[in-house]
Amino acid sequence: MSDYTMSVTMSADYDEAVPMVRSALADQGFGVLTEIDVKATMKAKLDVDVPAQIILGACRPQLAHQVLEATPSLGAMLPCNVVVRTDESGATVVEAIDPDAMARLEESAVVHEVAAEAKRRLRAALDALSEGEH
Repeated sequence: MSDYTMSVTMSADYDEAVPMVRSALADQGFGVLTEIDVKATMKAKLDVDVPAQIILGACRPQLAHQVLEATPSLGAMLPCNVVVRTDESGATVVEAIDPDAMARLEESAVVHEVAAEAKRRLRAALDALSEGEH
């Protein structure tokens, strides 16, 4: 794990994990606005085979609105990316951007409050996945 992401490793395989991740995000009020199938894109664009990986652009509209009202430029960091991937050992890893990374760029109290709320919700989704609740 990096200093700008939060992650869990799941016992479920990749194909089972993706809908579980969507459900865990929804339970925390996040919708998925964007989806990038990295494996399919790399095959189509570069004709290379890479392990399964999807990038889900998760958004909780209330939080996005608050942060954009406070600092419109932070729109460049939205939505919150959540990656589901197969690692080199074959395990399924779920990794989400840590909203604290966004908060470190701004001194706004609103941005810090929103980042804390987003982090709490993303952490809860990840914890639910690691506990097998979905």
